Amino acid sequence: MKQLLTIFFSAFSIFLFSQNDTTIYKVVDEMPRFPGCEQLDTTLDAKIKCSQTNLLVFFNSNIVYPLEARQQNVEGTVVLSIVVEKDGFISSPVVLKDIGGGTGDEALRVALGMNEALKQAKLTWTPGKKGGKPVRTQVTVPIKFKLQDPPDFVIVDRRDTVYVVFDDSLAYNGGGAALEQFFNKHLIYPENQKDSCKIGDMDMTLMVRPDGSVKVLDLSDYWNLGWDFQFQAIKTAVATWGQWQPAVRKGKPVTASYDISATFKPDQAKCAQRISQYEKASSIAQEGSDLFNEGKQDEGIQKLNEALNLFPDNANFLYLRGQAYMKMDKLTEACADFKRVQAIVYIDVVNQLIPIICK
Repeated sequence: MKQLLTIFFSAFSIFLFSQNDTTIYKVVDEMPRFPGCEQLDTTLDAKIKCSQTNLLVFFNSNIVYPLEARQQNVEGTVVLSIVVEKDGFISSPVVLKDIGGGTGDEALRVALGMNEALKQAKLTWTPGKKGGKPVRTQVTVPIKFKLQDPPDFVIVDRRDTVYVVFDDSLAYNGGGAALEQFFNKHLIYPENQKDSCKIGDMDMTLMVRPDGSVKVLDLSDYWNLGWDFQFQAIKTAVATWGQWQPAVRKGKPVTASYDISATFKPDQAKCAQRISQYEKASSIAQEGSDLFNEGKQDEGIQKLNEALNLFPDNANFLYLRGQAYMKMDKLTEACADFKRVQAIVYIDVVNQLIPIICK
């Protein structure tokens, strides 16, 4: 009989049923073993201990301590449950115990990437056995989160040192309100685009050096406005040169980053309706997101559909709807939305999700 492979993905679980026997055993004659120990010429007990060590090393090597957890000084043990399938890959990762601060989600993220890592290394688990036959087996994985002193900086573009830990943060002269006023005054709507009535936002991450010079590290054009608008946003950001109070670390000014949004609105009278649609769509999308998070999933999706009817190529609206579909296990719809997002703007998490849910 031809095997059927069905994949269900949500924020909390993946279900991979590739065998006819869907029973998940908690107690078996021989527990599953993470790879890397089977070649050892030793006892089964030694292989089990080696496997447990390798499994924890895999998680500890791939865990990125969430910023929220660092800021809240969250430490402790997250407990995951996974199912080791007969074929040696895992399914159904679920957080049994979460200590907060994003630690549960981070542990789950690493678990979701395990199968791909195993495939690339050409490795599999040794499945659990009952009566001498491989069976689907539940395994509990404790993952310790313990704070250590984080590095003061990261390297971007292979040459720029950007500090992420400071004694005094990077600040614009006059504060955020003054920076917003600067953009409102100096951000120019492209002359050759005025008849288009294009409207929307784009996010930028700026890098500000101690000498006050500014560089745009990243730009996300969610509304697909195009290069003319991107150029003006970058030009305005760079024009803030010399208007910053640099970040300070250990008594010295250092390079740091700053996130900002740029909004383009046409000022021609004929574009008034488009501006009204923009404001309406933004409000509807927020309402849809709120409804979905309140458990009113169908109503939330309907609102996001309304927003996308007004702006079909808005990557932010598509991303919100894609997330909603994913949580509803509607993978075909989520895949379609994420692929449209990918075609418009680079979002790292979207690029990670597409290979998982679009199979």
